[in-house]
Amino acid sequence: MQKNEQYLRENVYPGRGIVLGATPSGAALVQVYWIMGRSENSRNRVFVETADGVKTEAFDPSKMIDPSLVIYYVTRTVGDKHIVTNGDQTDTVADFLKKGGTFEAALLTRCYEPDAPNCTPRISGMTDAATGAYSLSILKTVGNDENCEEKAFFTYKTPINGTGHCIHTYDGDGSPLPSFSGEPYEVSLCETARENAEKFWDMLDRSNRVSLLVKHIDCASGKVETVIVNRNGGEEK
Repeated sequence: MQKNEQYLRENVYPGRGIVLGATPSGAALVQVYWIMGRSENSRNRVFVETADGVKTEAFDPSKMIDPSLVIYYVTRTVGDKHIVTNGDQTDTVADFLKKGGTFEAALLTRCYEPDAPNCTPRISGMTDAATGAYSLSILKTVGNDENCEEKAFFTYKTPINGTGHCIHTYDGDGSPLPSFSGEPYEVSLCETARENAEKFWDMLDRSNRVSLLVKHIDCASGKVETVIVNRNGGEEK
């Protein structure tokens, strides 16, 4: 895990990322999500918590150029299912679950983002608070070829205390940006939401990081604690 974390720390541009797992004590299930940005439009964002979850908003609405791929609900909750994604597929998954569908079935209706030549992957995660199981997904191209699409799902039936599985949109910087490859990799998790927020915020490249959230779901009570860190406008709790 130390090698994996060093890789993330040295990665100038992993893009948007998700980590799912459990705290060292096993008392809480953990979700981490971050966004990064190189353009002014991408950097002009903050995370805001609402009654329906956490969403992205423009920090300065007057500077927002195109909201289509940068403004969306990051998290939603349907019953015991806690969803986190890097795009509007958050709502797709929530809608499917409300109708009795599944995480996988919902995402099979979607594909990578329409931002050629990068063809940014859609990454998604879901934690089942009732069982502790969690799933990660990536919808991407192979080699940035729009005609070669790949949809992968990774399911973890039992969380390992103190361990999270990490996936992000890019393997690193480039032109076009290279999509994440391989399986989600293991990283260590801390006991409190605050500690996890500080840990992962510190690991992200300072010039490109934009916002980060950590969501802890208490296994005994189901109570949720969310910590948000925004590059613009400071921090929310």
